[in-house]
Amino acid sequence: MSKRLVSAAFVAVLLHGSVLCAQEQPGDSHDMSQMNTPAADVSNSKIPELHELFGMGTDGSAHAMHSMQSHHMETGPHMKMSTLRDPKPGDEDRAQQVVEAARKVAEKYEDYRVALADGYKIFLPNLPQKQYHFTNYWYGFEAGQRFNPEHPTSLLYEKQGTDYKLIGVMYTAPKKATEDELDRRIPLSIAQWHAHINMCIPPAEKKKEMWGPNPGFGLAGTIATKVECKSAGGKFVPQIFGWMVHVYPFEQKAEDVWSVQRQTAAHAD
Repeated sequence: MSKRLVSAAFVAVLLHGSVLCAQEQPGDSHDMSQMNTPAADVSNSKIPELHELFGMGTDGSAHAMHSMQSHHMETGPHMKMSTLRDPKPGDEDRAQQVVEAARKVAEKYEDYRVALADGYKIFLPNLPQKQYHFTNYWYGFEAGQRFNPEHPTSLLYEKQGTDYKLIGVMYTAPKKATEDELDRRIPLSIAQWHAHINMCIPPAEKKKEMWGPNPGFGLAGTIATKVECKSAGGKFVPQIFGWMVHVYPFEQKAEDVWSVQRQTAAHAD
């Protein structure tokens, strides 16, 4: 495996636990057991360098998370959802297997300190968020290659004072994944994946314009096309992270376990 491929995967995981797979070559075989360097060991000093490698910039990542946590993202030009499909035989059983695996993981990590000890890292810990994503960089890389329900990319916690309460887990898939590929991971008759799209990153002299009450740039901005972004002097990013889906395995009803409303409310004000 080339260093460039590994770096691409690590970058995407650092950007909210999603994997950029543009660097993959058709026919590549990735045996995770042969990898010697855990992604969790990536030095923080390398993060700006890795962001810049993909033309992202560290402010872009932080702003994307801020926008998703602080603005209503359920509808509009900056979020897309996978299409809900008609149920097929076996869908409920396959989805239930994912829920059971997610619940087992969640029970293990109800104490957030156990998650930290096992290599999960708090994504942007100093940014106030409705749901804090504790991301396992290595599992995020694995998710770019195959789906393992026992290895969620992120654990979802709500902050309660100085403590964290675990409420769910998040699975990720590559940006380029088709809906058929998402369906093979978790049936699309049960779950809807989401992705954050059409982000215009401003030039350096306009960075402050991302943070105002009525921004033009960013995932909460009015700019949503490449033409508009270019005209404003920004850099257009068609999709900022990979596909994501939240699972709330402690809930009793299927509609609550796979709640799209709760999933998108994590990004609402």
